[in-house]
Amino acid sequence: MRTNIVIDDDLMQKALQVSGCSTKKDVVELALRELIINHSRMDLSELKGKVTFTDGYDYKALREGR
Repeated sequence: MRTNIVIDDDLMQKALQVSGCSTKKDVVELALRELIINHSRMDLSELKGKVTFTDGYDYKALREGR
């Protein structure tokens, strides 16, 4: 989809530097992909009551090996 947008020059320059992208188009596409990924992640609070552990599961014993 072709679109015209106004983006702050300093912001775009920083985005090009930190992303390693070579074009503004690549920066915008990367930003959109990351936005979708980040906003699509499930909130951990949604898992409350849905996760079951096997009998005898001892998370404290697993931490001792660290």
